[in-house]
Amino acid sequence: MRLILQRVRSASVEVGGELIASVDRGILVLVGIEEGDGPQEVVKAAEKLASLRIFEDEQGRMNFDCKSAHGAILLVSQFTLAASLAKGRRPSFDRAATAEVAAPLIEALAAGLRERGVAVATGQFGAYMQVRLINDGPVTFLLEIPARDSR
Repeated sequence: MRLILQRVRSASVEVGGELIASVDRGILVLVGIEEGDGPQEVVKAAEKLASLRIFEDEQGRMNFDCKSAHGAILLVSQFTLAASLAKGRRPSFDRAATAEVAAPLIEALAAGLRERGVAVATGQFGAYMQVRLINDGPVTFLLEIPARDSR
């Protein structure tokens, strides 16, 4: 599983010109589900995202997690994160999980975050989305959680 985390002042998702989700202060999380990912990886991702301290305290140190900072997470599925650019000029999506596997895992990740007290909004799985954000910092991280069968 590959996740791109961007601390934002605001972020939103539109589908077909209609706003379907938005957050103010928080984290935009782009999620790529890969072959071999399952419930175990989802739990690890939810734990990490809920507890990651990337919001600044009064001294400017990253000491607050999203919930403590009164933020929310906008979770957007993005299968292109599973792509390989190693060969040729066209991305290979061989590592991307099928929609039948990925969609329930994205839903489980959102549920896992909510169980941990984090406010969550989501994009629309499989839709052509327009994602807007105002990056805060910018502060951007890559989180990779290897599938248990690839270790």
